[in-house]
Amino acid sequence: MGLVVWGVLLGAVIAYQGLCLVSPDDRWPSFSHILRSVTDNTAGRWILFGLWLWLGWHLFVRGWQTFFGG
Repeated sequence: MGLVVWGVLLGAVIAYQGLCLVSPDDRWPSFSHILRSVTDNTAGRWILFGLWLWLGWHLFVRGWQTFFGG
């Protein structure tokens, strides 16, 4: 089930990126444009890094009962 959810999320991001790049007007920013504007300044890079660490911890590390011997 988890792989299906990840596949749907990744497919939605790729479809949004493709739709934004193909559309002739610039009403909606593409995902890469949003990410580029966030990482342009130092605070945005640190916030994005913190979110990445938080998400990785909650998705992968918290469920490792055998790794931590619990």
